[in-house]
Amino acid sequence: MIDDKGLAARIDAAAKGRATTRIDGARASVILDATGLGAAERHAMEAAVRAAALADPGVDEVRVALTSERVGRRLIAVASGKGGVGKSTVATNLAVALARGGRKVGLVDADIYGPSQPTLMGVEGTKPEARDKTMIPVATPYGVPILSMGQLVAPGQAIAWRGPMAASALGQLIEGDWGSADTLVVDMPPGTGDVQLTMIQKYKPAGAVIVSTPQDLALIDARRAIDLFAKAGVPVIGLVENMAGYACPHCGEVSDPFGQGGAETAARELGVPFLGRVPLAMAIREASDAGTPPAAGNASEGAAFGDMAAKVEKWLKESR
Repeated sequence: MIDDKGLAARIDAAAKGRATTRIDGARASVILDATGLGAAERHAMEAAVRAAALADPGVDEVRVALTSERVGRRLIAVASGKGGVGKSTVATNLAVALARGGRKVGLVDADIYGPSQPTLMGVEGTKPEARDKTMIPVATPYGVPILSMGQLVAPGQAIAWRGPMAASALGQLIEGDWGSADTLVVDMPPGTGDVQLTMIQKYKPAGAVIVSTPQDLALIDARRAIDLFAKAGVPVIGLVENMAGYACPHCGEVSDPFGQGGAETAARELGVPFLGRVPLAMAIREASDAGTPPAAGNASEGAAFGDMAAKVEKWLKESR
C-alpha cells in the first residue's frame, strides 16, 4: 500500500519544490518544472525524482514530464567597426565582471572567422556536447558558460564559409541551452557584414557596446558600427576606448601611442555614453593569453572592466 502523500512529499523534496505528483496504483506520474535549469541540472533533478519514487516498494513505474517557462534573455552585442581593437578582450571581461556583480551571464563567441574566447576564458580544447540537436555551453572557471566556433573546429583550422553558413552557425550558438542565463554577451565579428545583419535582424540585441582605439582610423570605423545599430533600432549602450595609454614599467611615465581621448570625443559628438578607457597594459595582455581575465581578479588591471560593467548593469536595469 503506497502512502500517496508521503511519496509525493519525498518526490517534491528531491525536486526542491518543483514537482507535482499523481499516484495511480503502482505508477507515479511527475510534472517537473525545469524553468531556469541548465541541461545538467535538469537531468540530475529528473534522476533524483525517479530514484525517490522507485525507493518506494509499491512503485513499479515512474513517468516524468518536464515543463519550462521561457527565460527572458537579453543580448548585449560587443562590436567594432574593424579588427584589432581588442573587442574580444573587452567582451570577455565585460561578461566576467557582470557575472561577478550577480548577473547570470553566458558568452557567445560570434566572431566566426576569428574565435578567441576559448583561449581568453581558459577552456581551450574543450568541446560542447549536444542534446536534441541543441548545443550545451561549456562551463568556465569564471562562472560564465560559453559557446564558440573555436570549440567546433581543429586549432588553427581556417573557417572559409560564405555568409549564409556563418549566419547559420551563429544561430546554433545563440540558440544553445543557456539554462538560467538571463544575459548573453555576444562577441561580434568586426565590421558590418552578413553575420552582423543576421544577428541584429533575427536576434535583436537589447543594446550594443562599441569598442575602439583612440586613433582616427579606428574611430571612423566605430562610427560605422554605431550607425549600423542605430539604423536597426538597437540602442548603443556606450563606447569603450581600448588601448588608451601605456605606462612605462620602468619610469612610470604614461605615453599614448594611439592618441588620447578620441573615443570620448566621438561619443560626445554622437550623443552616446562613454563607458571608459582600458589601458594598453602588459598585465592585461599576459592575463588574456593565459586564460585568466583581469576582471576575474582584484588587481588594478581589472578595475576598468569593473567600472564598465557597472555602467552596463545600470543601463540594463534602467532600460527594462
